Amino acid sequence: MSESESTLLLTRPRQQAGEWLARMAALGVQARSLPLIEIVPTDGQAARAAWALLPTAALALFVSPNAVANFFAEQPAGSGWPEQTLAACVGPGSARALAQAGVPAALIVQPPADSQSLDSEHLWPLLRERDWAGRRVLMLRGDGGREWLAERLREQGASPEFFSVYQRRCPSLTAGEQGLLSQALAEPERHVWLFSSAEAIGYLQTLVPAGHDWRAARCIATHERIAARARELGVGHVVLARPDAQAVAQALAAMPKRPLQSFSL
Repeated sequence: MSESESTLLLTRPRQQAGEWLARMAALGVQARSLPLIEIVPTDGQAARAAWALLPTAALALFVSPNAVANFFAEQPAGSGWPEQTLAACVGPGSARALAQAGVPAALIVQPPADSQSLDSEHLWPLLRERDWAGRRVLMLRGDGGREWLAERLREQGASPEFFSVYQRRCPSLTAGEQGLLSQALAEPERHVWLFSSAEAIGYLQTLVPAGHDWRAARCIATHERIAARARELGVGHVVLARPDAQAVAQALAAMPKRPLQSFSL
C-alpha cells in the first residue's frame, strides 16, 4: 500500500478537526478525525479576570486556538483589543483565530512561517529584545503546561500571570470513533497517526488495551518532545513535521524513505 492510500488519523480536539480535515483534503490526503484530547470550557471566571487586566498588559500569550476561543467567549460587550497589548502565539492556527477575533495583525506575534519548529523557543527571539521590566504578561492556557517562556520573560523583569481558560481531558469516544480506533489498532499498515500533543499520546494509552504492541504503528509528530513520547510508547516508525498541513502531507509522502526527518514548508 502506498502512503497516499493510508488514512491519516487527526488526533486534535474535535473543535479543530474540521479545519484540518479540509486542509488535508485539499492536499489530496485521506484523513479522519480521532480526537485524543477533549477540551472542556471552565466556568469563565479566569477568562473574565484576564479581560479585566488586559488593558494593563504588555503581552497576552495564547497557547492554542482553544485558548483563543475560550478567552474571547468571555469578551465584555463593547470592548476591543488594547492597542498597546501584543498577542503572541506559536502556531498559525492560533494566529488565524486571533485575527478572526479582531486582534489587529500588527499586534500578533508568532514564529516565522519557515521556522524549523513552532514552539516557545522559536517565539522567544521575537520577544526578547523588548523591554519587559515591570511589564504584565497574561498567559492564557489550559490546566497546566510548559512554563519555559514565562521563565524567560520573568528573567527579563516581566510579571507573568497564568489563567486556565479551559481544561483538557481524556475524550469519551463516540461509537464511530471507537470503531476507527479499533480499525487503526488492527490494521496499522493502513493508518498513520498525527500526534500534535504528548498528552494526547498519554490519553491514547488509557483508551487502548494494556500491552498493545505498537511496533507496527506509524506516526507523524509535530515536535521533538512529542516524537520522543511516541517512541516511548513503542511506535515503530516516527517522523517529524511542523504543525502545518503542507508539511504533514510532505512527511506522509516521504515516510517510506526516511525513518526520522524534519520537514519545512
